[in-house]
Amino acid sequence: MSSRNIRLSPAERALAPLLPKLMRDALDRIANGAPPDPVLTDAQDQLRAAGFAPDYLALVQPETLAPWQSGPGRLLAAARLGDVRLLDNVALAAPG
Repeated sequence: MSSRNIRLSPAERALAPLLPKLMRDALDRIANGAPPDPVLTDAQDQLRAAGFAPDYLALVQPETLAPWQSGPGRLLAAARLGDVRLLDNVALAAPG
C-alpha cells in the first residue's frame, strides 16, 4: 500500500482496490486469448464508471517497455482517484 493512499478519503480508499482487480481481470482475459486493446479499453471504461480518471493502461514488454507483442508482459496503470494519482503494475506470464 503506497504512502499516497493516506491522502484518499475513506470512500476512495474503499474504491482503490478496484484498480488492481481490474488489472488482474484484464490480464486473465488476455492470457486466455482475448485481444489486448478491447480488453484494456473495457477496463478503462469500468474505471471511469467507478469514478477513476485513468491516465493510461498499457501492456508492454517488460525489458523494453515497448508495446507488448507476445511472451511475458507487464500491465502498467496510472489513474486518478480524487486528488490522488494511483500507480500500479502487474506481470503477465507468457500466454498459453
